Amino acid sequence: MNNYYYNPDIHHRRSIRLQGYDYAQKGMYFITLCVQERECIFGTIFENRMFLNEIGQIVTDEWVNTMNIRDNVIIHDFIVMPNHIHGIVEITYNKNNECLIGEFVSPTKSIGAIVRGFKIATTKRIKDFITPVGANGNSPNGNYPLQEWIINHLPHIWQRNYYEHIIRDYNDHERIAKYINTNPSRWEEDMFNE
Repeated sequence: MNNYYYNPDIHHRRSIRLQGYDYAQKGMYFITLCVQERECIFGTIFENRMFLNEIGQIVTDEWVNTMNIRDNVIIHDFIVMPNHIHGIVEITYNKNNECLIGEFVSPTKSIGAIVRGFKIATTKRIKDFITPVGANGNSPNGNYPLQEWIINHLPHIWQRNYYEHIIRDYNDHERIAKYINTNPSRWEEDMFNE
């Protein structure tokens, strides 16, 4: 018999979001998403520049595509790094649409919904790119570097959570945009570079 029981003081995953803040409201947000185990699967830094591989290009394409599928979202400065992505997302107007997902009500235009949709889309496209297809089990992309790591981590390529910062004013925006745009030049000291 299983002696384990749910204890909310131990098992509850505490939110890192600002309590009481509506993340679907108009505003600008700085977002960071990381790969599981900080594995470098999106490309490499060389001479202070990021060089995307095919997986990194998928991530870039889906990040930009976020604007095409959400009419109230603008993607500003962003950078795909070897194992994470930084970006500024703007919600241009409140859209209070909600949808019922199981027992939960989820705001469809919130930062959380945007991140969730992005993670799902990139994971699906990466899986389609990397996993074997056909009767002979061969991948159209051969023995892609990191293929085994990616297959072993599907469907969880991304870390479970994400970092966000509410951009409060112009100076905050400019500081963050500069941080994003100069990120490759600081890769050696980057906290995500292990």
